[in-house]
Amino acid sequence: MEDERHILRDEQPFDYKLLKDEKAQVFFKGKMIKVLIGKDYKKLIKCIDEADDYKRQLFLAKVTGNFKHGNEKR
Repeated sequence: MEDERHILRDEQPFDYKLLKDEKAQVFFKGKMIKVLIGKDYKKLIKCIDEADDYKRQLFLAKVTGNFKHGNEKR
């Protein structure tokens, strides 16, 4: 199971904002962490149209990659 602690389902920490020129910003808890362009942007649009909230959160988590390691300063 991808989300054993149910963070994606309960907290929904990821968000996105669609921009001009086929770009999208991805946010984690309000902070921008990645800009999607090209193939990833098209996959996001498809995911928005077809998926539910959990699947959308899972897609955003996967597309952002391993950006959080637990040793970040606050």
